[in-house]
Amino acid sequence: MTGEKNSNELAEDRTDLAEDRTDWAEDRTIMANERTFAGWMRTGLASVGIGLGFNALFNTMEPAWVPKAIATIFMIIGIFVFYAAQQKGCAVQKRLDAHKAEPIKQINMQLIAGFMGFASALLAIAIWFMKFPEV
Repeated sequence: MTGEKNSNELAEDRTDLAEDRTDWAEDRTIMANERTFAGWMRTGLASVGIGLGFNALFNTMEPAWVPKAIATIFMIIGIFVFYAAQQKGCAVQKRLDAHKAEPIKQINMQLIAGFMGFASALLAIAIWFMKFPEV
């Protein structure tokens, strides 16, 4: 009977397995959070791209400020998406503990979102200074 485990040892084994599963679930959640952050970054870039494309396609529309205003609205939406994604991504990451996974650093999320937002703001400003050739 030396190979058999008593009830305390079995309970400890089950507890260890449950803790491992919880650790793995936290790691999966961290990775899912990073994928969600990347998805929101793509959504923000799509919004900025729609704005830029709208301005390029309808640059001859009169009055001239209309396509620029619509493009700017899409770019502001993109900037908001970058900000919101960074806020939510960092908040989730603060609540979780990594075990085997190595999560992206929160400062990197903030830098990525910050630079994308800054570049989008510069693009929105630039379209207001663009002059199109008369057709």
